[in-house]
Amino acid sequence: MTDRADFLFELGTEELPPKALLTLSNALTQELMAGLQEAGLAMGEAKSYAAPRRLAVLIRDMAFGTENQMIERKGPALASAFDAAGNPSRALEGFAKSCGVHVADLQKIETDKGTWLVHKALQPGKTAREILPAALARALDKLPTPKRMRWGNSEVEFIRPVHWVVALHGDAVIDTTILGLKAGRQTWGHRFHNPAALTLEKPSDYASRLETQGFVLADFEQRRAKIKAQIEHLAEELGGTPRIDADLLDEVTALVEWPVAVAGQFEASFLAVPHEALISTMQDNQKYFALVDAQNRLLPWFITIANIDSKNPAAVREGNERVIRPRFADALFFWNEDRKQPLAAHLNALKTVVFQQKLGTLFDKTERVERLARHIAEQIGAHVEHATRAARLSKCDLQSKMVGEFPELQGIMGRYLATHDGEAAEVAQALDDYYLPRRAGDNVPASPVAQALALAERLDTLVGIFAIAGMEPTGSKDPFALRRAALGVLRILIEKKLDLDLHALLQFAYEAEFPGNRDRQKPSPAVDKVFDFMLDRMRAYAQDRGIRHDVFDAVLATRPTRPLDFEQRLQAVNDFLALPQAEALAAANKRISNILKKLDTTLPSTITPALLIEPAEKTLAERVQHLEAELTPLFASGDTAAALGKLAHLRDAVDAFFDSVMVMADDEALRNNRIALLHRLRALFLGIADLALLNG
Repeated sequence: MTDRADFLFELGTEELPPKALLTLSNALTQELMAGLQEAGLAMGEAKSYAAPRRLAVLIRDMAFGTENQMIERKGPALASAFDAAGNPSRALEGFAKSCGVHVADLQKIETDKGTWLVHKALQPGKTAREILPAALARALDKLPTPKRMRWGNSEVEFIRPVHWVVALHGDAVIDTTILGLKAGRQTWGHRFHNPAALTLEKPSDYASRLETQGFVLADFEQRRAKIKAQIEHLAEELGGTPRIDADLLDEVTALVEWPVAVAGQFEASFLAVPHEALISTMQDNQKYFALVDAQNRLLPWFITIANIDSKNPAAVREGNERVIRPRFADALFFWNEDRKQPLAAHLNALKTVVFQQKLGTLFDKTERVERLARHIAEQIGAHVEHATRAARLSKCDLQSKMVGEFPELQGIMGRYLATHDGEAAEVAQALDDYYLPRRAGDNVPASPVAQALALAERLDTLVGIFAIAGMEPTGSKDPFALRRAALGVLRILIEKKLDLDLHALLQFAYEAEFPGNRDRQKPSPAVDKVFDFMLDRMRAYAQDRGIRHDVFDAVLATRPTRPLDFEQRLQAVNDFLALPQAEALAAANKRISNILKKLDTTLPSTITPALLIEPAEKTLAERVQHLEAELTPLFASGDTAAALGKLAHLRDAVDAFFDSVMVMADDEALRNNRIALLHRLRALFLGIADLALLNG
C-alpha cells in the first residue's frame, strides 16, 4: 500500500435548488480543503462535481495520515520562575500543570532576551480516518444554506433530504455517519435511465461510472459545455442563432443530469408581440432558449433541455409547445389591449398608486421628476421639451397590462407603447434607456434626453428617501435600491462627461420635493447626507477601477462637488504617482501641512517681496506667483492633469527651500512671510488634492 490515495466524498440528495447549486458545490470543496489543510493532511488537487441530486468532491493523492510533530510551548522566564528559596512560582506550576508534566520535566532554552522554561513533546500524527469525519461535518455545517429542512423522523437538517453518502479513501470506506446516514461506496444513477445502485471500487472511477452506466454527467462544466453545444447544433439546423443567457445556461445545467436538446415551434402570429415579452416568458417561466435570425429578429422556434433521452421525442416537443401557447396568447391579448388607448391616458391612474407614504403618489413623483429633468436638460444641452415629455410619460407603462403581467419589462413597454402612439423617437427611447444602468457592468443612457431623465429619477428618489428619518440604507437593507441609484448617477455624470454640480442638483431636487421646508440660505441636512452617501459610492466606484485608498482620500479632502471633476482629479493624482517628483512633493506637502496645522492664528497669505532674503525662498516665491496665473485657466477648464504636471516641476524649488530656509524664524515678519509663501504653495496643490495624505 502506498502512503497516499485518492479520496471521494459524495452527498446524494433530493433535487437541490438550481440557482444555488454552483455556490454549494464550490463552498463544499473550499470548506473541506480548508479543514483538511488545517489538520495538516497532505493532499493534491481537488475536483468538484455538482448535479441536481448530488454534490461531490474528488481529492487526488490524499495522505493516509499526518506526520508526528515536535511541539514546543514557551513558559515563564527563568528569572521569574522561582523565588529566593528556589521554589517554583504559581505561574510556573500552572504552566507545568497545563502541559500535563512536572516542573522538573520542563526544559530551558536560551534566547537573546534571556533564559526561558519550555515544554517540548512529540505529538503523534493522526490518521485520515480520524480527521475526515470532523472535516466533512464541519464543511457541510458551513455551507451557505440559510433555509434547512428536516425529513422523516430525523432531527437532521439540510437544504434537501439526503439519501446516500459516499466516503471512499483509496479502496476503503471511511467509517463515519454523515447527516444521519452511514457512509458507503454506493452511488445512484439517473432516476429513470438507471435508478439502480452503482458500487464504486475506487474514487477515480466516479465520473466515468456515472456517465457510462448511470446516465449522469456529474461534472457541471462538462454538462454545461454539452448543453451549449447541443443548443448551437440544433439552432444551426433550424437556420437560427440561439440567445444563450449565461445565467439561464447555468440554471438549466443545474436542473438536468443527462441533457438532451429538443426544439419546439410556436405560431408566427405571436411574433406580433414585443419580442422581449416572448423571450422573457421563454427564459424565465419555461427555461427555453430563444432563436433569432441574422437580423436579430425572433424566430418562431425555441430549444428546451430535457433531462431524459426519450424514446418518443415528439411527445416531449409537443408537451413543451402546449405549455408555451397559453402564455403567448395572454401576452398577445395584453398587447392588443394596451394599444387601445395612448400611454398618456394612464397618468391619472398614477394618482392612486403610492410611491412612499410621506412622498406621495407616483403622479406626485412624476411631476417632481418632470421639473428636475427639465432643469438638467437645460444644463447639458438636451432637447428640453423631449426631456420634459419623457419624464411625463416615464411611469405610465407601470399601469399597462403588459407590465402587470411582465414586471421586468417596465421601460421596455413604455418605449413600445410610446412608439405606437407616435411620440418622438428620442422620447420613446428615453422611456426604456432611463432605467440604465440596470445592473453592474450595464451601459449608461446614450442620449442626452435619457440622461436627463435617468438623473432626475434617481436624484428625486435619493433626496426624498434620505429626507425621511430612518429610511436611508443600513447594513444590507436597501429597499429603495439607493446604492444602485447613487452609483447610476455617478456613472452617468462621469462616463458621459456631464460636468454638473451634484450638490447643487441635490439641493434643487430637495426644493422641488419639500417646497415648504426649503431654506435658500443654507443646504438642507438631507442634501448633505445624500451627498456624503454618494461620495461613499464614489469611493467604491473608484476602488473597483484600481484607484488606491490614499489617492481617493487625497482628492476627497478637497470636497469637489462635481463628480466629473472628482474623477479627473483622481486620474491626475494616479498618474502623478508615476512621476519621479511624486514622492518628494508628497513628503513636502506633509511637512507643509504639519507646519501650518500647528498655527492657531489665521494664516497670512500676502507675500512681501522685500522680506524674501534667501535665494531659495525668492525662487520659490517667483515660481508660486507664476504658477498661480498659469494654473487658473487650467483649473477653470478642468484640466487637472496638466495642472498637476506643472506643479510637479516645483520639486527642485521646494527641496531647495526646505534645505536652506528656516521657516519658523525668530523674526516675526520673516516668519509670517515664509508661512504666507507655504500657505500659497499649499493652496496650489489643494486646487487638485491634498498630497499630504498620499502614502508614497
